[in-house]
This record gives sequence, structure tokens and C-alpha cells, in this order.
Amino acid sequence: MVESPFLKLGLISPLEKRLIEKKYSNPTPIQEKTISKLLEGNDLLGIAQTGSGKTAAFSLPILQHISLDIMKKKSDKIQNGHKEKRKPIPRALIVAPTRELALQIGKSIESYGQYTSVSHTVIYGGIKQLYQVAALTRGVDIIIATPGRLLDLIQQGYVDLENISHLVLDEADLMLDMGFIKDIEKILKNLPFKKQTMLFSATMPEEVSKLAKNILNNPIRVDVTPKKIILDQIKQYVYLIDTQNKMNLLFDLLKSKKMTHTIIFRKTKRGANYLGQKLHRSGFRAETIHGDKTQSARQRALRQFEKGRARILVATDVAARGIDFSRVSHVINYELPNIPENYIHRIGRTARAGSEGIAYSFCDVSEMSFLRNIEKKSKQKIQISPHSYENQKKTEVKTDNFKKNQKKIKSTKPANSTSKEKTWPKRNKRRFEKPQQEKKSEQSTPNKNKRGINTPKEKKKFFSHKKKKF
Repeated sequence: MVESPFLKLGLISPLEKRLIEKKYSNPTPIQEKTISKLLEGNDLLGIAQTGSGKTAAFSLPILQHISLDIMKKKSDKIQNGHKEKRKPIPRALIVAPTRELALQIGKSIESYGQYTSVSHTVIYGGIKQLYQVAALTRGVDIIIATPGRLLDLIQQGYVDLENISHLVLDEADLMLDMGFIKDIEKILKNLPFKKQTMLFSATMPEEVSKLAKNILNNPIRVDVTPKKIILDQIKQYVYLIDTQNKMNLLFDLLKSKKMTHTIIFRKTKRGANYLGQKLHRSGFRAETIHGDKTQSARQRALRQFEKGRARILVATDVAARGIDFSRVSHVINYELPNIPENYIHRIGRTARAGSEGIAYSFCDVSEMSFLRNIEKKSKQKIQISPHSYENQKKTEVKTDNFKKNQKKIKSTKPANSTSKEKTWPKRNKRRFEKPQQEKKSEQSTPNKNKRGINTPKEKKKFFSHKKKKF
């Protein structure tokens, strides 16, 4: 039997056996640099994105530490003659910004720890807390959670973090963008001082670096640049096209049979909904995912896309990091993101597990500065592709201006017109204008009452015609 490269990193046989079954041949750069150091108990600052193998990098050492501790306590109980069942206590906390990312981390830990007795649960918002509370009362070793729901359950007294020995903060920069940094600070107050902490982030803004300094103790820094991971394996193309023709170009691209699993990214939730409905009406099997969707709707959309029942998934940037499928063939940026890192995260959904991928981007005139920033960040020139809508922009603008001028000419009324023809619609005189007799009476008595009634006798005469005739 050939020795697994993961055995050299110091992993125990149950974990190694599972990795062989999953056909993990060689560790990724971040796994090779971190696993052995984390097994020694060091803190870690990892600059890496989803797709770099960081989930296995932090979950395998946590599973090994907790599994060895369980085995040790079990042997001690047998020696002392105790036969009581073990009730798990939370020892590891993994915090993720999105529900999708939390669920995927939970699936990974369940898969890696198949031959261990380590238990876990995933806590996230958007659903009722009944089943999550039930899992916590039974007892778990690892908690994977989103910040909001975790704080709610801490305040209700369902979560006890006093015995936490391992803490993981995943996608710290995304937590900063979503406004979770204050929630993280509240969570940290409930944790013990002595613990092993791992912080992962794709970028290092000032607030994330401050957070790292406060919570990490002499950390090992591992920087795995996105360029080395994905950009070499992805063919990138950009279409210089105006916004009016983006939809037409998209439909032309989607007609290709090579686009088996395509993710289309939009800037806004409203834009994602609109595009999803448009594709569905045009006969494309498409699903939509964004932050306003319920958890069940998001999971159903991801399931449909993963199983191939829907070949198109329309998503926003918030959902970008939670999508991790091995067979995404194409990524389309309907609008270019204003942050270069978001572009890297978007196109990183393809070219997984060593396969190649294709990324198309639509760039309007207003987005040219975003394109330049992306090229500077990635240190690559993105190839400009020709399309059939290049020469239509000028003609369309001319026709639109001609139509607008015609509307203006029709709607405006001439100032000094001598002709009897009226440009405005005619009014019904009988309905809107007063009769001539009433006009004369009003002119004759300007300062008196309108009907000229002053004495009681005049009132009797005036109202006499209103008496009913039998």
C-alpha cells in the first residue's frame, strides 16, 4: 500500500482513511503549510479564498484534537469503571458569514469525521430554531454558526461557550462588508481567553488586521494568492457592450450547449430577480439565489443546480462565496464588480478540482474603471472579445434621439400660433364651461352674494321652484 502524503502531515488513521476514500491525492499549498502547525496548537492567520482547500486545513486538525481527547477520556472511564454515556460539550466554534458557507463547512466536517465519534451542528438564521436548540441540548462537540443566530441563542441561554478550545473565523473580510464585526466582538466576550484561534480572509482591510492583532497570539501567517490558485486555469473574456444590448448578448451566449452549469452574477437582488424571471419565461432552466430569499428557497435552488435540473444559477456577491460546486463550466459577470477581490471570488466558482473554466464579463462605458482595477489586481490583461452588437450603439442612439425630438414637437404648444387648430384635446363646453346667464349675473353683482339674495322674501321667491309638485 502506497503511503498517503497526508500521513506525513501527522494525521491519525481514521482521518487518513476517509481522505483516501475521497480520493485526496496531494494536499493543497495551504493544507501543506498549515495542518502540521495547527496540530501543534499554533494560531493561524490565513489569507486565502474559498476553493483553496482551507476548510480541510482547519477542520482536520480540529477533528483530530477532539477525537484524541474523546478517546483519552473514554479509556480513563473504562479504567475507573464508569459506564455512563458521554454528553458532548461544545469545544470548537466555527463562525461563517453566510448560511450556504456554514452548511458547506458542516457537510465537510461530517464527511471528514465519518470514522470518528465527533458530533457537530450548524446554526443559522432564516428558519425556526427548534431543531437547532434540540441538537444543542443533546450536546455537540463542534458548532458551525452564522453570527446573528449564534448571538440570539447565547442570549436565550441555549449556547455555552465556556469550554471552547478552538475558534475559526472564516471569510473575515466578508463579515466586515456585511456588518458582522461588532457581532464577532460580542461573541469573543463569551469565549475563554486560552484557546487556539484561526482567522481566514481573502483580503486584509484595516479592521480585519486590527481584529487579528487583538485575538491572535503569535500566529503563523500563510498567504496563498488567488493568482496561483485559479487565474491560470480560467480563460477570461470581456465584452465591451452598452447596457441596452447586454441581455441580447447573454441570450446568444446561453444558446451554446457547452454551457452546462453556468452562474450569472448580478450587482443587486432586484436585478437578479428580474434576470431570473426573464430567463425562465424564455425557456431556460434557471434558479435565483440572494440574501432576501428564504433558507428553504436558497437550498432548493442550489440543489436544483447541483443535480443538473437547472443549468443556470443567477446569484449576487453575498452568495458568491457560499457556492462550491466542482462542475461549474462558465461564470458570467452581467455587471463588473467595483471591488477587484469580488471579481476573483466570482470567477473562482469555476475551475475547481484542477479542471479548467471560462469566465465572461460584460463591460459598459461606466464600468471601464472597474476593468482597469481588476487587471491591476490580477496582473493580467483580460482578452477583449468581439460581438455582433458593436455597431448598433450609434444607430440606436440616433433613432432614440429622433423619436424623443418628435415627441417634444408634438407635446409642446406653439407660443404665437394664429391657426384655429388646437394642439391640446378639445374640452366639452357643456360639461366644463358655465352658461352665459350665470356669467352675466356674476358680473352684475360682484360684491354681493352670488345669487343676489338679501331679504327673506327674495329667498322665498328663489327657492319656490324647488318645491315638490304632487
